[in-house]
Amino acid sequence: MLRQWRRRRNLSQLDLSLASGVSTRHISCLETGRAKPSREMVIQLADGLAVPLRSRNPMLEAAGFAPMHRQREWSDPELRSALLAVRTLLEAHSPHPAFALDRLYNVIEANRAATVFLRHMLPLWEFAPLNVVRATLHPQGLAPHIGNWAAWRAHVLLRLDQQVQATGDAELAALRHEVGAYPVAEAPSPPPCPAAPPGWILPLEIRVGADVLRFITTQTVLGSPHDIVLQELTIETLLAADEATGRWLRNMASGSRVAP
Repeated sequence: MLRQWRRRRNLSQLDLSLASGVSTRHISCLETGRAKPSREMVIQLADGLAVPLRSRNPMLEAAGFAPMHRQREWSDPELRSALLAVRTLLEAHSPHPAFALDRLYNVIEANRAATVFLRHMLPLWEFAPLNVVRATLHPQGLAPHIGNWAAWRAHVLLRLDQQVQATGDAELAALRHEVGAYPVAEAPSPPPCPAAPPGWILPLEIRVGADVLRFITTQTVLGSPHDIVLQELTIETLLAADEATGRWLRNMASGSRVAP
């Protein structure tokens, strides 16, 4: 398992030695089975390899130790304070849509702006739980409304490929295979005289009636989590990339009519 993770990270034994503080000789002995690691050594090597908490428990068990990291449900009372903090963070992004996502991009929580935005854009969407990757790339989802469809689809698939490579997550790989097989949506016709998108970042362009909304997407993670679901939580926010989009979001948040 150690060799598998080292290769997944594209690290030589020397690289891992420098990252973990463990000698290359000892790493070689561990990989060939000539030495057995202590619990502290497993943790030290996992830190050097940046192994996600979800994958550390199997590493500990393979070495003969008990699992270390808990995986609780969001309904667990011990996560109540964390969930309240997440909700506070989500609402702080208003009027920009913000979502709390698990490792498979399922929506755990969303702020009011995100809820209203999705109801506006996907009034007939019935997939539950809501998965933002499926909702974005599915031909019955946002795909037909995305102006820069080809570039955005390539961006999403590349991000999934990188995460699958980094984690070896079979469920994430299955999601990547599923959405990669979706029919390619026909992009909407470009609006007249579109504003030039920012050149320093790929925006998400969504056609709404005669308007084109342009978003910069950001991802935020919690610092120093010790629970599996907390480490895997991501806050994804759609920030307005231009004033017209910001005005559209403010109108939506105030209840003003927006274009269908």
